Amino acid sequence: MAAGSSNYWEDLRKQARQLENELDLKLVSFSKLCTSYSGAATRDGRRDRYSSDTTPLLNGSSQDRMFDTMAVEIEQLLAKLTGVNDKMAEYTSTPGVTSLNAALMHTLQRHRDILQDYTHEFNKTKANFIAIREREDLLGSVRKDIESYKSGSGVNNRRTELFLKEHDHLRNSDRLIEDTISIAMATKENVTSQRGMLKTIQSKVNSLANRFPAINSLVQRINLRKRRDTLILGGVIGICTILLLLYAFH
Repeated sequence: MAAGSSNYWEDLRKQARQLENELDLKLVSFSKLCTSYSGAATRDGRRDRYSSDTTPLLNGSSQDRMFDTMAVEIEQLLAKLTGVNDKMAEYTSTPGVTSLNAALMHTLQRHRDILQDYTHEFNKTKANFIAIREREDLLGSVRKDIESYKSGSGVNNRRTELFLKEHDHLRNSDRLIEDTISIAMATKENVTSQRGMLKTIQSKVNSLANRFPAINSLVQRINLRKRRDTLILGGVIGICTILLLLYAFH
């Protein structure tokens, strides 16, 4: 009975070691695949730089399919290794192997640690790959939008140019209006100050005239004489013009 139990334990250990070796190789290949992942941007760049005859054998879509396949295989191996560890745990709780329980528990714990490390490494690598793929897909989408915008129809580009020119004209018009308003405000201030000065001068002249009535009357007589001389001169010129016209027609 002990020999049969020992053989069963050894078979479980062999299965665990075999699965651990397969997982180690798979995880190494899985990590290399994630590191060399080109992504959507590199995929588009290759399609632009190479013709259909020189397209690389492993492009982004092939890497995606290989990633999914390897992830499923690794998950299956982890599930099998978990099952083997569970069987080993059940074996250590068998009443007939209590004398060897300490050594068996140490071996079982080592296999459990290896399983935990492999699971952690797989989840970390998988998460990094998904993050890189999502980032590259986003960048590829942005590049496609930029290229589609650059390669848009000439009508749209012409319309955009017209909108930009119209915007510049409006900005220039606003600037000219602001300058005109500034000049008008400055002119208003100057006119207001000049009007104040003229009022001051007029008030001073009126005060002088009120102080010196003789000067005021003299100025009025001079103005009357100028007006009279102007009337006389105008009358003489009018009479001479009439006489000249009468002479010319006769």
